[in-house]
Amino acid sequence: MSIDAQPSGNTASTIDYIQVENSEKFRTMKKRHRSFVFPVAVLFLLWYFAYVLLADYAHEFMSTKVFGNINVGLLLGLGQFVSTFAITTWYVSYANRRLDPLAEELRDELGAAEGLSAAEGAAK
Repeated sequence: MSIDAQPSGNTASTIDYIQVENSEKFRTMKKRHRSFVFPVAVLFLLWYFAYVLLADYAHEFMSTKVFGNINVGLLLGLGQFVSTFAITTWYVSYANRRLDPLAEELRDELGAAEGLSAAEGAAK
């Protein structure tokens, strides 16, 4: 069987993916995604590198006791974990509100172009 042979029972896709990629909905979704991800990624990386640089070059500051055996370095290190979970939660909320509705509309349109219901298109 050749590589480009179609399995029996399946028809070739009738969707023009280049046209979909150039559509206003897809460009809007891509713009919304990038406008969230890039700034947040830059801010997080700055926060991360600040922590690493402080740990390497500001030993006295990082070892400043806050209470008991808890020091600034430990609190900032735990802050890295907290900020990671906060960003993840924030992104999921953002995606549910701003990205998923557009993605669902595009999926429905593509499913209609192939003659599939939304449920069939999602399962495919």
